[in-house]
Amino acid sequence: MQFTHEHREIQKTLKRYIDEHINPHVDEWEAAEIFPAHEVFKGLGDLGLLGLTKPEANGGAGLDYSYGMAMAETLGHIHCGGVPMAIGVQTDMATPALARFGSDELKREFLAPAIAGDMVGCIGVSEPGAGSDVAAIKSVARKDGDDYLISGQKMWITNSLQADWMCMLVNTGDGPAHKNKSLVMVRMRENGKLVKGIEVAQKIKKIGMNSSDTGLIYFDEVRVPQRNRIGQEGAGFIYQMQQFQEERLWCAASTLQSLTNCIEWTVEWAQERKLFGASLADQQWVQFKLAELKTEVESLRALTYQAVEHYVAGEDVTEWATMAKLKAGRLNRTVPDTCLQFWGGMGFTWENKVSRMYRDGRLASIGGGADEVMLGILSKIMGIAKRPVK
Repeated sequence: MQFTHEHREIQKTLKRYIDEHINPHVDEWEAAEIFPAHEVFKGLGDLGLLGLTKPEANGGAGLDYSYGMAMAETLGHIHCGGVPMAIGVQTDMATPALARFGSDELKREFLAPAIAGDMVGCIGVSEPGAGSDVAAIKSVARKDGDDYLISGQKMWITNSLQADWMCMLVNTGDGPAHKNKSLVMVRMRENGKLVKGIEVAQKIKKIGMNSSDTGLIYFDEVRVPQRNRIGQEGAGFIYQMQQFQEERLWCAASTLQSLTNCIEWTVEWAQERKLFGASLADQQWVQFKLAELKTEVESLRALTYQAVEHYVAGEDVTEWATMAKLKAGRLNRTVPDTCLQFWGGMGFTWENKVSRMYRDGRLASIGGGADEVMLGILSKIMGIAKRPVK
């Protein structure tokens, strides 16, 4: 995948917005454990950055997915992980199925405002008893006339303390676990107030991604029109698996710049840090280890770009996206950990940018499908995983 002049111009525009409107406030937002999503998203929407790959009819740019990946990579310039993740939820996690399978009415009501930055969205899949095991979700949508009455819980939901709507996976039938689920667009707030039956039960305090608000949300007989269902009833599991492909590609692409930054910051530190009559960078072990880390990151870049090429060509990228997500998760752990060691005591301070990456990056091996789930998917694709005994 080669970035064109158009790709680079989008990246320049986004980086300028990050430098002027996001990075100056990151420390404040991290301390507050929330950032002003509506304000930030509106700025991005005004620049046309929230709908690069979405239909022009809904306010998007109608570009191919490589432009979304160029944006995801540029988000790595943000000096924390929480804000980029929140933006990625809006662009690549909560809206792909809506854009692909949603009715024109649903797109007008939810997608167009999300692209414009007038609404904040979230994706409701995980529950207290169902994270990577998506088929195990318990939330239910019971039919009542032309409506659904939705009850259940959703946990670890990014943006949920500010979201105007949720793209929610719920059980809409009693059949097999992979065929009884639907994706439903649920309006969460009207005029700034939670819709009747929805409760923010808990703001979850995390070890990282602090500026991203994460909630446990309760639903008690929440009335939603059946017309808010995305696509066919019972096809939600399939739609969500397809939606995961874009999420996992985004995960990989969004790490490339931040990992590169982590290494570059450490190189600068190593050249300045004096010990035993020389600089830290004069130590061959430090030189070799940083060179090895850079090689690993560039390998991830090649893998991710190759995956995007296949996706743009319309191919099934389950294997490619899974490998890229797995590798990104692993590097988000090893690169900051190794670099932090070279920073010594400074690396163990809360304000250090590398220590923030160390905390934030740990989520990459858990969210969007844990490493073990990625390995299980790859084992099945390779034909080496045994089928469960029935």
